Amino acid sequence: MDLFEKLKTNRGPLGQFSSIAHGYFAFPKLEGELKPRMKFRGKEVLTWSLNNYLGLGNHPEVRKADTEATKDWGLAYPMGSRMMSGNSNTIEEFESQLSDFVQKEDTFILNYGYQGIMSVVDALLDRKDVVVYDSESHACILDGLRMSLAKRYVFPHNNIENCEKQLERATKYVENTGGAILVITEGVFGMLGDQGKLKEIVELRKKYNFRMLVDDAHGFGTMGETGIGTGEAQGVQDEIDIYFSTFAKSMASIGAFVSGPEDVINYLRYNMRSQIYAKTLPMPLVVGNMKRLEMLRTMPELKDNLWKVVRALQDGLRENGFNIGETDSPVTPVFLSGGNNEAGNLIIDLRENYFIFCSVVIYPVVPKDVIMLRLIPTAAHTLEDVNQTIEAFKAVSDKLKNGVYANNEISAAI
Repeated sequence: MDLFEKLKTNRGPLGQFSSIAHGYFAFPKLEGELKPRMKFRGKEVLTWSLNNYLGLGNHPEVRKADTEATKDWGLAYPMGSRMMSGNSNTIEEFESQLSDFVQKEDTFILNYGYQGIMSVVDALLDRKDVVVYDSESHACILDGLRMSLAKRYVFPHNNIENCEKQLERATKYVENTGGAILVITEGVFGMLGDQGKLKEIVELRKKYNFRMLVDDAHGFGTMGETGIGTGEAQGVQDEIDIYFSTFAKSMASIGAFVSGPEDVINYLRYNMRSQIYAKTLPMPLVVGNMKRLEMLRTMPELKDNLWKVVRALQDGLRENGFNIGETDSPVTPVFLSGGNNEAGNLIIDLRENYFIFCSVVIYPVVPKDVIMLRLIPTAAHTLEDVNQTIEAFKAVSDKLKNGVYANNEISAAI
């Protein structure tokens, strides 16, 4: 049975990271755009760990919209869940705008991204179904799968040959249960920065009957000619059955949305537990997010500025001999060789003495003796920021190779 056909007749009742990031953070109150700097343990540092791809976090127009919406609505409204007393014409208008932008029939606004995708997965699947998913799927997807009663088959990251093998297994399983198959992957994987192989997965539909759910948290607003996302970038946006993203990355806000066929989205409205039993997104965030979407759609220079920084950073790192893997998105990993103790010494030195703040990922998230530094470029960064960062990376990389960070005492490293 097709997954969506099953949903029409089945109405229910109404990590990933290991990062050393201790310290105290304070962002300066700025009148202009948000600068990628913050106070860390009393020192101003250049930070590459901001959820602010398009530089909207402190944009004057965004701040004005947020302020006026808060003045008009306060933070209390709507005072209930969407299906009870928490709906409004403004929310429905925002959903319509999102549907038009991502080229889907309907959209459902969610109060949070993490809980949202968990509930999407939980609501779409039952014990007769099979889910086939990428091994590098985000923790929120994995948590949703833990709640689901569906059979689970995982394929190694972006391994389409193995994905097909799992689809073969899934097909045999649902032939006996009468269930359906859902394939889950991501548009852009937030750890390594590589895109999910959406186009290749779509090709498998010529042989297998399944639907596809794509979490495009890092692709929405950053990928594709108009910023629709990774589906647009790969030319398969119309082939994505369920499209999910968050407002927390490119929009630098709170909330999320899920888009797809009207009947499926309507089903989700009344079957997603994280939305049924929780307060809806406050109106100031709804109105503020509408302004962010307007700017995303009408100001292509925001994405252009982002990619100018991305290209400068990634090209500069490669030219200086750094391994940044196979990223083809703004997410920029830098792989170094060293143990966990060396990682701790390196990251403290980088923050305390070179005034560069980025995430560090260590074993067991990455293999032993691998240190991964993860940078998130934004439109708020400058080419001077890029140059400063590359020079700092060259310095700490040399120290790492020379054994400076192998000592147990950080004082030896600085």
